[in-house]
Amino acid sequence: MLRSSASRLMGLAHGAAARQSTRTIVTAKLPDLAYDYGALEPVISGEIMQLHHAKHHNTYVTNFNVAMEKYAEAELKGDVATMISLQGAIKFNGGGHVNHSLFWKNLAPPGECAPPEGELLSMIERDFGSLDALKTKFAAQTVAVQGSGWGWLGYNKATQKLAVATTANQDPCSTVGLVPLLGVDVWEHAYYLQYKNVRPDYVNAIWDIVNWKDVAGNLAAAK
Repeated sequence: MLRSSASRLMGLAHGAAARQSTRTIVTAKLPDLAYDYGALEPVISGEIMQLHHAKHHNTYVTNFNVAMEKYAEAELKGDVATMISLQGAIKFNGGGHVNHSLFWKNLAPPGECAPPEGELLSMIERDFGSLDALKTKFAAQTVAVQGSGWGWLGYNKATQKLAVATTANQDPCSTVGLVPLLGVDVWEHAYYLQYKNVRPDYVNAIWDIVNWKDVAGNLAAAK
């Protein structure tokens, strides 16, 4: 009886280990763009777009996948210390991937960008007074980001209102309690080759390539 019970316990342990070892690891993939690298000119140069997408974003994807693989290995071993040590890399690189994936869709060639309308415009006018007032508030807060980070137009599910916020480094918009609708990258790699250290010019120019249809779609999905 004891031998039989021990055999069953060993079988259960082996089964649990097998299930854990075959657990799918979360991975990221560099998304394709819906436009050519040069399509956002003159607001953002093709050279910046190529470096930003193919190099910087791809690096976040690569490093996130490496961190997640190491995390899965540590979890399998029950190595909690290593799992904790990997949280920073997962947050930074995972955030970089999530943020940039939204950013690319938030943009479109100048000739394809129409002003916001419908419910999105109504909410902008209700919560900020006007589209111009939103742009002014967004620019002021985003330009003021110290070092590297992001400017956000987000939706607050609790208040059912729009809000402007900023995050440092690659922290996602969700870390400030908002669903991201529009994100603007103000890391220097996003603009320095073209705008040098004049961040306000970059932030004010980017409105010409904001894809408000995508922003409206994000709002509809958030509600």
